[in-house]
Amino acid sequence: MTWLPAGFAHPLRVELSGGHHLRPITGADAAMDHPVVMGSRERLWSLFGEAWGWPAETMTYEANRKDLERHEAEIAAHESFNYVLLDGTGTAEYGCVYIDPPEKAGADAEICWWVTDEKAGTGLERELESLVPRWIAEDWPFERPRFIGRDLSWSEWLALPDARV
Repeated sequence: MTWLPAGFAHPLRVELSGGHHLRPITGADAAMDHPVVMGSRERLWSLFGEAWGWPAETMTYEANRKDLERHEAEIAAHESFNYVLLDGTGTAEYGCVYIDPPEKAGADAEICWWVTDEKAGTGLERELESLVPRWIAEDWPFERPRFIGRDLSWSEWLALPDARV
């Protein structure tokens, strides 16, 4: 992919306070991811549904596993990145961060994230809100990242012209 410089190595772990951390998601995470996503489905649909059609009301464990395997393959190919937010032991998921090539004009990357219903409005969510833009600025090669849901709403993003291929 031309959206990242040759030789770029994506971060494998990003530390947050209390042992929480981000790491690239894998298909093996489906057992913890599926119940978390479906447990926060209504709020996640309100954020991503219009743009992504996700998460579907009837998303099965198997469909979720295949989706995570697709993310894992995209990460390996440096096509896009999905980082899972975990507790200190790596056994409880609290959200995800997505770093994607731009679909819409005016940016060189599109970044968004979410936390579970349980962590919405907590210090962990506020820490992630502060961390992600700083992490992108410090560790990623982007000059014009767009933080969807922060810099602009998803509706505003949908109205932008498509990026040129």
